[in-house]
Amino acid sequence: MIRSHWTPGLQAVVWGLLAFWSASALAEQVACVTTEWKLVGANHRVCVESFPDPKVLGVTCHVSQARTGGISGSFGLAQDPSQFSLACRQTGPIVLPAKLPKEATVFAEDTSILFKETRVVRMWDEAHKTLVYLAISRKLIDGAPANSISTVPVMPWGER
Repeated sequence: MIRSHWTPGLQAVVWGLLAFWSASALAEQVACVTTEWKLVGANHRVCVESFPDPKVLGVTCHVSQARTGGISGSFGLAQDPSQFSLACRQTGPIVLPAKLPKEATVFAEDTSILFKETRVVRMWDEAHKTLVYLAISRKLIDGAPANSISTVPVMPWGER
């Protein structure tokens, strides 16, 4: 028998990090639009990314985020502002997993080199049979109250 040196707590941390990484790895960039032209370095932009809910088939979300340009933005050293928008829609038959947690992170992306991210959390509103997606900006110190919300009622697909 092979014995693992990983404690249950360490295993939970590793699985959590893998889930976090996979949530951000699923996003695809749709397009970016320049909002301010910069003489040196990258332009300031707003970029739109799409991602499917990793646990709920039939739901796709789009998030737009401000991206800082200039020299620091070109080298990935800029801190992007906490400005974003979120829209989630049913894009096919919704398939809920057998055990849907009341709350789970479905997307996360760093918005600075250290300690700041945009995160999308899925919540389940059982009483109204609605998936609620909340985008927030998280920062280790002085987090921002910026947020955006989108809801997807769970309904039959293609029936009228």
